[in-house]
Amino acid sequence: MKKIAVLIEIRDGKLKPSNLGVCSAAHESGGECIAFLLEGNAADAAATLQEYGIEKVVEIFTTHGAASWNPEVWAEAIIQAMVYYEIHALLGLASMQGKDLLARVAARLEAPLLMDCIAVNLVRHTAKKSQFSGKAIAEFKTCGDYHVYGIRPNALTAVPAPCRAAVESFKASTGSPGLSVKNLQPGLANDIDLTEANVIISGGRGMENGDNFNLLHACAQTISAAVGASRAAVDAGWVSHALQVGQTGKTVSPKVYIACGISGSVQHFAGMKTAGIIIAINKDPHAAIMSKCDYAVCANLFDIVPALTRKLRKPHKGSK
Repeated sequence: MKKIAVLIEIRDGKLKPSNLGVCSAAHESGGECIAFLLEGNAADAAATLQEYGIEKVVEIFTTHGAASWNPEVWAEAIIQAMVYYEIHALLGLASMQGKDLLARVAARLEAPLLMDCIAVNLVRHTAKKSQFSGKAIAEFKTCGDYHVYGIRPNALTAVPAPCRAAVESFKASTGSPGLSVKNLQPGLANDIDLTEANVIISGGRGMENGDNFNLLHACAQTISAAVGASRAAVDAGWVSHALQVGQTGKTVSPKVYIACGISGSVQHFAGMKTAGIIIAINKDPHAAIMSKCDYAVCANLFDIVPALTRKLRKPHKGSK
């Protein structure tokens, strides 16, 4: 039976929900599903992961104990674990951490690497990716002894497949890395990673200035959403490039994407077209986004967004 490994990511001591869709993809292969964990508590993670087809959770240590973040050390530890457990296919999130780690693992194994996949078939070793600004979906086939795939966060649905997961420890022998991590500078405490968010509310040129993005932040806080932006807003200096959604920014797959004052250029649409539901708020009925969304509100966003925020702040019936 083939063995599939899923590289599990932890944020702020908690399992990222987007890991679960990757676990489901591994389970669909019919092989034994193993989770690799380099931080966090394996026993706690196993309680959740076993509900989605993971049969074994391996907590990876180094000869010096738990490994603090260093992509070179982690990549070497993952490779040693793959060899020990006879893993030939590795899946992980195409997040900032995943892109760093999976690329290093693939390079050292001389294995094919496909990143930002929106579908994967581990039996045929194929994966689908968005191409040409989202105008086409291409299917790629990988060949070789090892296969490495980075899955777009939230692109795959988590499907329950309850089982019992065993927990094991694996000690990797890592030498002195050529890369030294001196300091990690976290973002703001209330920041939500755009690529991980279930709901995103984004602003474009129609926001008129940077201060008006406070309207979006206020609305986002009511539903634990992330705030994004179009390239026009970023180029104007209103918000950081870290918030940019689009071909030259971040590619996202939230359950709900709310576009406020965004025209809907091809480049922006390429970065969010895989959202479950797209809602556009724009006073121009002929804006491109209005023909690409599921729901359109043809009105001034400065009237609609504050009203939406007030509505969301009201307690629902039956809530305490």
